Amino acid sequence: MADTSSITDKIERKKIKRAARKAAPPKGPRIGARGENKAKVKKAARGKTKR
Repeated sequence: MADTSSITDKIERKKIKRAARKAAPPKGPRIGARGENKAKVKKAARGKTKR
């Protein structure tokens, strides 16, 4: 991605970023699942009381 921190005009910055995205080579296929590094949440107990 192009460094656009020096550009103050929002529309101009978006144009440069869009051009950089178009010029970038395509990303390869995913290696693992998208959320595999997320912290897993333990499921709460079933039933009326959750104690």
